[in-house]
Formats: sequence, C-alpha cells, structure tokens
Amino acid sequence: MTVGEAADRRTAGHPGVGRVLVVIPTYNEADNVSRIVARVRDAAPAVDILVADDNSPDGTGVIADALARTDPHVQVLHRHGKEGLGAAYLAGFAWARRRGYDAVVEMDADGSHAPEDLPALLDAARDADVVIGSRWTRGARVVGWPLRRLLLSRCGNLYARLALGMPVSDATGGYRVYRSAALEAIDLESVRSQGYSFQVELSRLAHRAGVRIVEVPITFAERERGASKMSPLIVAEALWRITAWALQDRRTAVRRGLHGTPDGQVRWP
Repeated sequence: MTVGEAADRRTAGHPGVGRVLVVIPTYNEADNVSRIVARVRDAAPAVDILVADDNSPDGTGVIADALARTDPHVQVLHRHGKEGLGAAYLAGFAWARRRGYDAVVEMDADGSHAPEDLPALLDAARDADVVIGSRWTRGARVVGWPLRRLLLSRCGNLYARLALGMPVSDATGGYRVYRSAALEAIDLESVRSQGYSFQVELSRLAHRAGVRIVEVPITFAERERGASKMSPLIVAEALWRITAWALQDRRTAVRRGLHGTPDGQVRWP
C-alpha cells in the first residue's frame, strides 16, 4: 500500500460517522460470502469488511482470503474453530478497536441483512451510539418467514422488552451499528452469551450504560442458500438468560432500595 493509499484509508468512511468496519461472521457460508461482500461493496463503497471465519470446513475462509487479495477494503480474521456468533463479534469488535475504527457493523453472511439498508443505518448513527436494524418497527418488512417464526420472534422480543425494561422493539435483531464510544461504555468483558441472547445482552448493557439507541426499519429476508444456524437450544438459552437478567436487575434494585435512595423509593432498572 502506498503512502497516498494509506492516507485515503485513514480519511475514508461514512460522512458524520467516520471509518466503519462491517464484521461478517461465517461458518460454512461458501455459497454466500462472495455475494454478501460484493453487495456491501456496492451499497457502501467507503466501508471496510472483516470476514470472521470459524475455520469453516467448506472452504469459506479460503474464498474470503481470495476476496481480500483483490480488494484492500476486505480483511479476514481466521479463528480456530466454531466458537459461536457472540465470540466472533467480540473478536471483531476488538479487531476494530485496535485499528481505530469509529463504528462497527454487525451483519449476517446469509443475505438476511440487506446491505442495501446499510447507508440508512449509518446515516442514523450520526446522531446515535447504537443503531438497530429493526424487523418490528414501523416501516419494516419480514420476507419468507412462516407464521411460527414470526410469532416466536415477536413474542420473544416483547418478553425481552418487558422483562428487562428496555425501549427496544427488536432486541434480538443482529443488524446493528455500534459507535466506538458505545463499545467503550459497554462492559464487553462480562459478555458470555451467544446467538439471540448475545444480541439481547448487548442491548441490555447498552441501555444500562445510558447510550443512545435508535431503531431503523429494515427488510429482513430468510436465507436463500445454506443451512440456518437457528436451533431450539439457542431459543431456550435466550429465554432463560433473559429471565435470569431480569431477576438479577430486580434483586439489584431491591438492594438499592433497602440501602436507601435519595427519595426513599425503590426504582426498577
């Protein structure tokens, strides 16, 4: 890379946001990785992409390496094995912070998160710390889901919203923008969950940290290629973790009330 190219990389980014890294975790996404990278590059040419591959046996990492060799905006993080979505994103966050990015985007590799919606999410990040691409806010669309999946997601998000007291309609949504200040404010070292519960946990931690969260409607489409990573175990983990966090928050509120608050009242988080 020449000195001029390096300078261009430092000053590139989304207006009002700065340098942006899109983290795309992959495991056996050989059919999708080239397509999703190409769509991101078309939709937001100034952002960089990090493919975080969990040593996919189908050769996803090899395909990603080939993309990186021909495009300086694409990088690959090779991980030792299948460690889960949450671990992949945490590794991507750390990678971005070490390199001075101003914002990090979470995006699935299967195309369910339309890269064409990315500019709208980044525009919203000019005035927010966390932007959630929401499936359940006005103007959003969900394509290709059976009624059972729709009800499961809507009911799960309603439960998370009520149990945790968060003003977020899509706490399980995985299409997000985090400003670097938000990642600094969130206690990432405490995160242990995966899948749906990982997204809920980060929503909870962001809300507790007092950062500004906004939701932007997106069009969410079921994957066309490859196998879904969703399982009953992931759903069960999310439900019991949400319940545990809710009980923990209420115990904390009660302890604070017993020790006294300025007005003598118990306040729920």
